[in-house]
Amino acid sequence: MSAGPITTVDDARYRRGAAVLLEVLRSEGVEYIFGNPGTTELPLMDALNGTPDIEYVWALQEASAVAMADGYAQAALRPGFLNLHTAGGLGHGMGNLLNAQVSQTPLVVTAGQQDSRHTITDPLLFGDLTQIARPAVKWAQEVAHADQLPILVRRAFHDANAAPAGPVFLSLPMDVMEEMSAIGIAEPSTIERRSVAGSLDVLAKKLAGIAPGRLLIIAGDEIHSSEAAGEVVTLAETLGAEVYGSSWPSRLPFPTAHPLWAGNMPNKGRDIYEMLSNYDAIFALGGKSLITILYSAGPIIPAGCAVYQMSTDVRDLGRTYHTELSVVGDIRASLRAMQPLLDAATAERAETYAGLCRQAAAKRTERRQYLSARAASEWDAPKITPLVAAQEAARAIGPNIHIVDEAIATAMHLRGFLNSQSPYQYSFLRGGALGWGMPAAVGCSLGLGRKPVVSLVGDGAALYSPQAIWTAAHEKLPVTFVVMNNREYNILKKFMKGQKDYLSTRSNHFIAMDIMEPAVDYVALAQSMGLPARKVERPGDIAPAIEAGIASGTANLIEIMIGAE
Repeated sequence: MSAGPITTVDDARYRRGAAVLLEVLRSEGVEYIFGNPGTTELPLMDALNGTPDIEYVWALQEASAVAMADGYAQAALRPGFLNLHTAGGLGHGMGNLLNAQVSQTPLVVTAGQQDSRHTITDPLLFGDLTQIARPAVKWAQEVAHADQLPILVRRAFHDANAAPAGPVFLSLPMDVMEEMSAIGIAEPSTIERRSVAGSLDVLAKKLAGIAPGRLLIIAGDEIHSSEAAGEVVTLAETLGAEVYGSSWPSRLPFPTAHPLWAGNMPNKGRDIYEMLSNYDAIFALGGKSLITILYSAGPIIPAGCAVYQMSTDVRDLGRTYHTELSVVGDIRASLRAMQPLLDAATAERAETYAGLCRQAAAKRTERRQYLSARAASEWDAPKITPLVAAQEAARAIGPNIHIVDEAIATAMHLRGFLNSQSPYQYSFLRGGALGWGMPAAVGCSLGLGRKPVVSLVGDGAALYSPQAIWTAAHEKLPVTFVVMNNREYNILKKFMKGQKDYLSTRSNHFIAMDIMEPAVDYVALAQSMGLPARKVERPGDIAPAIEAGIASGTANLIEIMIGAE
């Protein structure tokens, strides 16, 4: 339909497809559009001039835009919305889109497409966007007419949130975004997703029947999205069971200050097997609890260790290991329903379980004292060690500031020093594709209402999406970027050194793993993008620098020179 002058009241109902899209987004409660604009996004950018209550968060590269939306969605506990630029921009974003898929982050991903009337001429920037996106999303579709926007966009928000959560994709041709439409957007649907699992009476009896002290609980990432940390605390205290996080987590969805928190599961098969040999059963809450990185021969679950599971994702139940009982349901709703049954089944052993909680508190104190003693012994090392860097960073950050972590060299140590009553403090790169952390911290701050965030990132990872620090400065966000700089791909070297037959190990020569000649100056990089920055080379300067960065209330960067481990 022609976009001619409006001459009647009925004509006033007509608006461009881009305006229809923004109406739907507003009704879905969208605060931010994360993106990097190009020619095919111009109709949307123009329509945003009339929509001041939706802010466009400008990333300088599409990989950063995806991770910003991911960080926002995880922090705000609602789908993130982003807009990429045609085939090239979608391609740029694929690494972090795969991260979002693995982390089950709800995202509504859109990309501008060439005018559909133009596609038969093979124009510049044209590609089959739905085919490109499909490996990384739950579904992908191209919008054919502006009148389809309300249904398809609402469907995208619904399906992004539906278990298992994850990204969905819509292609938005320019002509659709410019097409005039009088379509109504209707109202968002009310959908109750918190289903209660079945067989909870059986599960309660099974858990109560396990000998005290012989059950291990694994707190998976799904506890975060279900907002079930309180229920998991009650469950663990009832059973006197230590709680471990997933082997390669997206979140630590359990208070790290709680006496029953025992850290994260190891990520090597042999180590998992040895740990589980001390237990008769595990209760895994949420899927993907035992991710391993490298192959190791032999089983991971000992023959005498029973597996119980609870998740909304039926695909993960019994997928790899035999289970005695797996139940499908929302973790918070299901644990609330099961708790009275468990209380009744465990009443006679209540004092025994309470004694286990006291023992766990003593063990936790011993672990923390051991870590502190190790750090003290490394304080005067020639270079700051990863353990010392982690200790001082945790001390400076404290229990209340949110942490977005992509510093692999210090991550495991840092988790050992965390001591927070909040189950929301910490997030990590579960997908494994580098370049997530710095932009995710930007999105996280926005998702928390512009609260302070500390982004811990390795020097290698920092080079994948450093454009994010410009966005932090542009948005005036209180994000403190801490680059743990060992000037190498340390994790790869460690893996190589574990293979004694590798020539690289025998010769101590590692190709493409030393970020030297020239070394990267992260302080200068940050300053070039408008951030105050400083370099730290002494252990005693770490905590004051991070504390000052947080207190500044502005985006800033701290480069910490650490040694290899």
